[in-house]
Amino acid sequence: MRLSAVLAALAIALLGRVAHAQTVTVYTSANFAPLMVGNGRGLYPDLVAYLNLQHPGGLHFKLAYLPRKRLQVKLEDGSIDGIVIGMMPEWFDDAAQTKYLWTAPFAYDRFTLVSRSARPLDPERGDKLEGATIGLALGYVYPGIDTWMARHHMVRNNAPSEETSLDKLVLGRIDAVVVAESIARYYIKKHALSGQLQIHALPLEGAERRFLVPHAQRGVFEQIAPLVRKLKDDPAWQQRSAAYQ
Repeated sequence: MRLSAVLAALAIALLGRVAHAQTVTVYTSANFAPLMVGNGRGLYPDLVAYLNLQHPGGLHFKLAYLPRKRLQVKLEDGSIDGIVIGMMPEWFDDAAQTKYLWTAPFAYDRFTLVSRSARPLDPERGDKLEGATIGLALGYVYPGIDTWMARHHMVRNNAPSEETSLDKLVLGRIDAVVVAESIARYYIKKHALSGQLQIHALPLEGAERRFLVPHAQRGVFEQIAPLVRKLKDDPAWQQRSAAYQ
């Protein structure tokens, strides 16, 4: 059989497999790099594509954006028809991991305070923090950050995304941004701002990005949980994810 005919047969077989697969919607409320870069790229699109390559239990995964507040409502009223990528149990008052099913973490991050080099803010200098306006993503509650900000009498300034907060910082509209380190470093690299922005680690717990799966989707959870656990030992995935660090 000629090579072109073989490739055509394989393509037909693959399309047939996808057509008969159960499609699982993977929701995200992230709309910023490096989690979502655009043009089908980013850590989350790449991870969804990775899962599809594994063909777990005849499932096919499709990434979809859902604003944070709508996502929260759908989770709380039980109407969500898929799973969620990149969440932490603490963000949903589920530290005991009983309200939802949670995979192992597939990425780790730490929270940082980003400020302008012309007017730096150091989290260790509490005397300089009082009254500072701090950019955070609207609708998100980060473990320990609200308490830390209240202790130093800082003012929260909400934005639709972390990237929007960083844009406001560059324009001088706020004093600093609390953001995951990976997001800060990607933003600085993308916009060539290494001399203009400073990053300071916060003395708080870091972030673990996991899949949140409603109990009604336990069958999906049982298929993806082993795959997520093995990500840290998969050289192919480690190489792929390194592009966003």
